[in-house]
Amino acid sequence: MEMELIQKQKVKHPLEPLSTVEIALAVNVLREKKHLGAFDRFVSVMLKEPKKSDVFLFEESKPIDREAAIIILNNLQNACFEATVSLTSETVVSWVHVPGVQPTIMLDEQIECEVAVKEDAAFQAALARLGVTDPSLVMVDLWSAGNFGGAYENSRRIARPLCFLRSKPGENGYARPLGIIPIVDLNEMKVLEVEEYPYKSIPSQPAHYALAEMGPMRADLKRIDITQPDGPSFAIDSHEVDWQKWNLRVGFNAREGLTIHTVSYNDGGVKRPVLYRAALSEMVVPYGDPGPTQNRKNAFDSGEYGIGQLANSLELGCDCVGFIRYLDAAMTNSRGDTVVIKNAICMHEEDYGILWKHTDWRTNEVEVRRSRRLVISSISTVANYEYGFFWYFYQDGNIEFQVKLTGILSVGCLTEGEKPQYGTMVAPELYAPNHQHFFNVRLDLQIDGNENSVYEVDTVPAPLGPENPMSNAFMAKSTLLAAENEAVRDLKLETARYWKFVNDNVKNDMNQSVGYKIVPGENCFPFAAPESDLIKRAGFITHHMWVTPYDPEELYAAGKYPNQHAGGDGLSKWSKQNRSVENTDIVVWYTMGHNHIPRPEDWPVMPAAYTGFLLKPSGFFNCSPALDVPPTMKKTAVSGGDACCSREGHG
Repeated sequence: MEMELIQKQKVKHPLEPLSTVEIALAVNVLREKKHLGAFDRFVSVMLKEPKKSDVFLFEESKPIDREAAIIILNNLQNACFEATVSLTSETVVSWVHVPGVQPTIMLDEQIECEVAVKEDAAFQAALARLGVTDPSLVMVDLWSAGNFGGAYENSRRIARPLCFLRSKPGENGYARPLGIIPIVDLNEMKVLEVEEYPYKSIPSQPAHYALAEMGPMRADLKRIDITQPDGPSFAIDSHEVDWQKWNLRVGFNAREGLTIHTVSYNDGGVKRPVLYRAALSEMVVPYGDPGPTQNRKNAFDSGEYGIGQLANSLELGCDCVGFIRYLDAAMTNSRGDTVVIKNAICMHEEDYGILWKHTDWRTNEVEVRRSRRLVISSISTVANYEYGFFWYFYQDGNIEFQVKLTGILSVGCLTEGEKPQYGTMVAPELYAPNHQHFFNVRLDLQIDGNENSVYEVDTVPAPLGPENPMSNAFMAKSTLLAAENEAVRDLKLETARYWKFVNDNVKNDMNQSVGYKIVPGENCFPFAAPESDLIKRAGFITHHMWVTPYDPEELYAAGKYPNQHAGGDGLSKWSKQNRSVENTDIVVWYTMGHNHIPRPEDWPVMPAAYTGFLLKPSGFFNCSPALDVPPTMKKTAVSGGDACCSREGHG
């Protein structure tokens, strides 16, 4: 029995991602018990995370029931089902029909959709009218249809692909967009109709970026070697990581991709929790061009496509540099076959410049420490774009999340007499529409325990008067956000606003509540109108900060099933309950936006842009936790002798 193999492997922790053996067992149990057939497709198979209380009380000698959460799409019925399978008892714990929703688009569907479109007679006729005679050179990118009140959106599972043309096999086809949009029924995998929006011409200029197509490379770039002859400073046991007083668990699933769990910091021998779970909850990329080929482009890359199932297999020396430890990601394809993405997660250390330094100019004594950070990352390709998701852990107690955006712009051509008012010309006959990238990260806090609160902190000038004789004083004003309605907030540059997450039940040596604050990075507001279909479906992007009480069913900022959903789900719905978020188990949702007005320099492949935030200890420690970081010893370039970055004298 497969369960015997699972028991022999010995599950060490209830948050351990499902193994390939467990996934195969879950699929077989569900197929057998529910008599699944050829029309039943596996959207996702992932760990059903147990209750927090079970995780806290877990002992290796007393393993808890392992369960798999499975989403099924029946193509014949156009119906979605949710199942829970017990791996321990090999039974179906629950089987529920979820009416009126469309689950995440599966990778198999994207492949099948391209084939179906290319074989369609009406699509081939549209190509012929453009002078395209070889459909094999056409690229069909499956784009979600959204919900704009169209004829098919509430009755069928549909897609509105964007189409491009390679001039030869292997060339960058995104340089030649075609004004053809087929409407595809993904259940029947057939083209329902073909929309044609003729451009002035198909661009003729190539957009080379691959090494094989480029001319001479720079010859003056000297080699940099990053070596760790003693190995890395982190230790990993399955998916549990120890590094520089940090302890955490790494997870992965088809929808969210990389997840971080049970983060704690060893402070003087005390293992102090900071985060229970952190992950990308949703992202959306709205385009700001009213043209017919662009105005429906609002991709929910997590909820509609699945960031995890689109993860890259990372390569040493390219995506990650140094002493690398990789972790694979196990999932299924839509037919229930086990799929393993090799090297889906990369873990390594990086030098990060100066951690702290001071020179006593009277004695010439210098103390300096170099900073090092642990990097845990994953990269996903969503059609034309790449998104890198990076979690950084620092020696001074900081935690950082960063998204790196790169890949190829989604471009359009000009119609006769058109000027790119809502975009930028990036090449002859080619423009890139204005657009935005919004990311929401769900932070299930655990600052020294489950009872946490959020304070909004604004820096304000002191009143003029005798107590402020030089008119120079300013102070930090903290406001408790006690209920959900109060805790829907926005950044404010005028007051350098930030939010502090605290445990008012635990005090530091100065009798201050222990806490962490969020330090925002780049951000923006959406430009779509409040009545737009985008805002109805992605209400979470209208505010930067949301706080809700913990609910294990509330995981995704736009709701569980944003694909073709009319809107009104997720944070914009849950927060209306106005539940208490004071001194209780809370979840913080932080939204960050990258406003992308394209540049010619973003073409033909975009240099990485960065957006993210920092979680910074604020009263969590009694003093700097980085005082005990030792000085760095290294070989000097001239003498080959040892040099210490803390020493007497200058130079």
